[in-house]
Amino acid sequence: MTQAARVILITGCSSGIGYHCAHALRARGWRVFASCRAQEDCDRLIGEGFESPRLDYSDNDSIASALDEVLAASGGRLDALFNNGAYAIPGAVEDLPSDALRAIFEVNLFGTHELTRRVIAVMRAQGSGRIVQNSSVLGYTPYRWRGAYGATKFALEGLSRVLQLELSDTKIKLVLIQPGPITSEFRKNAIPHFERWIDWENSARADQYRDELRPHLYEGGAVKGRFELGPEAVAKVLVKALEHPNPRPRYIVTTPAKLVAYALRLLPDRVINGFLARQ
Repeated sequence: MTQAARVILITGCSSGIGYHCAHALRARGWRVFASCRAQEDCDRLIGEGFESPRLDYSDNDSIASALDEVLAASGGRLDALFNNGAYAIPGAVEDLPSDALRAIFEVNLFGTHELTRRVIAVMRAQGSGRIVQNSSVLGYTPYRWRGAYGATKFALEGLSRVLQLELSDTKIKLVLIQPGPITSEFRKNAIPHFERWIDWENSARADQYRDELRPHLYEGGAVKGRFELGPEAVAKVLVKALEHPNPRPRYIVTTPAKLVAYALRLLPDRVINGFLARQ
């Protein structure tokens, strides 16, 4: 099969990493199904020339119908899946309601798992395929205020690494991408979830919310971080993960993410925790 005929489904394409990767892969000749959670975003992408099924990780019927739409359009073939969609609930762990954790796991882990299982069945039937999971530096290191998101990414990492082992006797390859700071709408998109779930004014950490988290959340996006890269950095790695005949099990993106991974191998937990607690 020629590269021009390759078919990929990407989730979370309304903006940021997913949107940029959809454009980058289409430019390389892939047939891209760029899915979004909201129909208005799908309509916008359709206007840009994409095939864009609506896919909401929190709705299993939506997952099933989106995949059915892709397979019907592609003649039953799906060469690759990029699980990219996710969101965050910034806040201290002690202030996270259990229902907030259930809600974020439903999207960031359970929905991803549901789609992945369905896609594996398709790829087994066709004899090959590539699955790429968009994880995070927060999938292997803790960071203050990021407990909910980090927990989902730690879980995704664990589940994906087991899948890598279990798929090793097939021609289906699963790859993890672990980005650090990437320019996107991720922080902005987290604000509604913060406002829904975190009662920060009645928290024991109200002063820290006021002085640290809220300025970072509401105003921090105006200035690009020193080591922050654009979404094209993830797209470049995604191409390797998809097109290399023998891709690495994982790709780390951005200097901070690489430095943290290196430090975790060399330094004791006490030193790492001391450093991260001051960040």
